[in-house]
Amino acid sequence: MANREDIESFIGRLDSSVNSEEVEKGIWVLTPDDQGTQIVVSYDPPVAVFRVRVMDLPENGQAKTDLMHKLLELNAEGLVHGSYGIEGSLVVLTDALQLENLDFNEFQSSVDSITLALASHMSALASFQE
Repeated sequence: MANREDIESFIGRLDSSVNSEEVEKGIWVLTPDDQGTQIVVSYDPPVAVFRVRVMDLPENGQAKTDLMHKLLELNAEGLVHGSYGIEGSLVVLTDALQLENLDFNEFQSSVDSITLALASHMSALASFQE
């Protein structure tokens, strides 16, 4: 089973364009250089949780409904790891990986999938920002 030190090691092995900081014990903020995105990685046995704040949820009822529909489409069509969701007034992209057999390749795939999803989906989501 992967432990906190393994997660720290995986983060250290990521591409050098990904900056990282442990903000609390077992919680890291990853910042890929090519985006303003921050991926929060939490060591929370039995899983490692990845979370990205994507945007604020629109207040307009129809825009909110249309955005939720779009997010469901993107979940079904465009994500290998994780899913979009609503957390309070935020749209977030999350993923969770089991620590039981977690290895570096799976960890890196999750980070890459999140980064790619945001890069490819933001143009479609931008029209919903108020």
